Amino acid sequence: MLEGKALLDKARALSNRPEDQIARACGYVGPSGRLLKKSFYRALVEAKGYKLPSHTSSGSGGGGGARGRQAEFRTRVHGNGNLLIGHAYTRRMGLEPGQEFKIEIHQETGSIWLLPMDEGAEGSITGEISAADQAD
Repeated sequence: MLEGKALLDKARALSNRPEDQIARACGYVGPSGRLLKKSFYRALVEAKGYKLPSHTSSGSGGGGGARGRQAEFRTRVHGNGNLLIGHAYTRRMGLEPGQEFKIEIHQETGSIWLLPMDEGAEGSITGEISAADQAD
């Protein structure tokens, strides 16, 4: 990706072409081939000498910060009866795709326990979701 004077020179040389072609020619293309317009425009503005806030200090969502969605530690039963535990929670627990668990339901505490199926796992309880936690 071109920056600074090299970016400005290339953009001027291609000024008779569409913006998408200019950005592509300057190298602002992601690994999947998607055009990185925001990065291209930011680089142009910075090349012109204007200081912009860092990429991490402001988000485009209007909520302040660029951290994305945060785990709420809540879930609900879906219309089809499924209870979904999202990626944020499985990542936090260190779970990997393909791991298998035995599900134990404890009526007296309103808890669901996930017990690892593989014999090499340390500790019997990997994660616990209690109904009391969901009610918060």
